[in-house]
Amino acid sequence: MNISEKLSALKTGETLLVQALKTKNPNKVQLEFAERVRSVEGSAGSLLGMLNKSDDRFSSGARRAWITSEITDVAELLDINVGDDADWTLTDTGKDILPLGILNPEIHGMRMRLQIQETVEPNEWQADNIETAAKRKGADGDFITHKGQYIFSNTNVVLMKGDEAPEHTVLTPDSVAVKAATPIVDEVGL
Repeated sequence: MNISEKLSALKTGETLLVQALKTKNPNKVQLEFAERVRSVEGSAGSLLGMLNKSDDRFSSGARRAWITSEITDVAELLDINVGDDADWTLTDTGKDILPLGILNPEIHGMRMRLQIQETVEPNEWQADNIETAAKRKGADGDFITHKGQYIFSNTNVVLMKGDEAPEHTVLTPDSVAVKAATPIVDEVGL
């Protein structure tokens, strides 16, 4: 099964170590993770996905996170060869990638899981890139705010025991007033 098929088959709560990417530092790689995160109670995200399941833009459903790692530590802790002698592929965009496709990776018997931490306090990069970093309603939609402040959604990789699920911090968005462009009329009998 290729990586794309593994991502499509990913079930809620499963984590996939997707691939490694070479970095400018010859001693480091960037590991990419994907997980179908359990929807947070009261979140509209799962309903949005259900009502758009036939739309390819909603098909992945997996959150992503990246960790920059020492090659020697990846070999020791994950027993994965991400050195120069691994089966790297040069992409059309000029990036060296190593497909991994490892389901529910572990370190010392602890599962690697994705955890969502939303905040209104941006990190330095987010503060400098509000247009692309702040949470929006769709790719080019309006900004989503919490108590009038931009929301920044950070996804981290954490270690968890067994099937323990990470606690996510998802901020409640401000309500948005809807203005009707034309009067609403009763459609019964039309």
